[in-house]
Amino acid sequence: MNPLDWITAHKIPVGRNAKAAFDWLQAHAAPVFDAIADALSALIAGILWVLQTPHPLVVVTAFVALTWALQRSWKTCLLVLAGFLFILNQGYWKATTESLTLVLAACVVCMAAGVPLGIAAAHRPRLYAWLAPVLDLMQTLPTFVYLIPAIVFFGIGMVPGLIATVIFVLPAPIRLTHLGISTAPPALLEAATAFGATPRQRLWKVELPWAFPQIMAGLNQTIMLSLSMVVIAALVGAAGLGVPVVRALNSVNTALGFEAGLIIVVLAIVLDRMLRVRRK
Repeated sequence: MNPLDWITAHKIPVGRNAKAAFDWLQAHAAPVFDAIADALSALIAGILWVLQTPHPLVVVTAFVALTWALQRSWKTCLLVLAGFLFILNQGYWKATTESLTLVLAACVVCMAAGVPLGIAAAHRPRLYAWLAPVLDLMQTLPTFVYLIPAIVFFGIGMVPGLIATVIFVLPAPIRLTHLGISTAPPALLEAATAFGATPRQRLWKVELPWAFPQIMAGLNQTIMLSLSMVVIAALVGAAGLGVPVVRALNSVNTALGFEAGLIIVVLAIVLDRMLRVRRK
């Protein structure tokens, strides 16, 4: 027998086993997925209410004030103001707030999970050695592959879009937090220990302040990667700026596609400048 024929005849049932696992989870873990969906729906609804209830100019003013508090730069504030006014001028405010909701919700989930996991991985090298291939898989597996179980478990709408975004984005804050904590100078840690600092005090007084630029870079990457997912999320029913992009693709509408795509770029630039950490 041809060796190639023997290899193909004894195919490892990866797809069949994956389907069996998803079917089992769907049958036995439905309450867990319902609880996750309810929690994420509440988070999305809360952020959406905050962004859409006030007058758009009030929200823009709040973002400009936040930019001033973070950057202390009138040029950056002017850039943020111009960016949001351009979005208003193009008539994409509602879609922008929906995409911002997805991005902010992804930030809440990813930073809440990513920072503690990054800290734990930095303190436990064996944990990071086990975690690293999982993180590689999360970022290299095609997004459309894990959109399928997201739809199976959570239906269509913002929640599966958020789940897919979190899976794709979560490795960034984990890795950058791990980098920041693990590169804390040993001399600083030894000095803190010599002065009687407990492991918790070393974490809060030495490691986290040292790692803060990397953690903020992780937040910045979380936002940028989440924005890159808005079009993918639109394919599973998530509202936002991805919807006009998908509509333009389906109808080959160049004007609509360029318009919506430019709004996504402007929003990415605005958020990047707002949260950029200045090196001292």
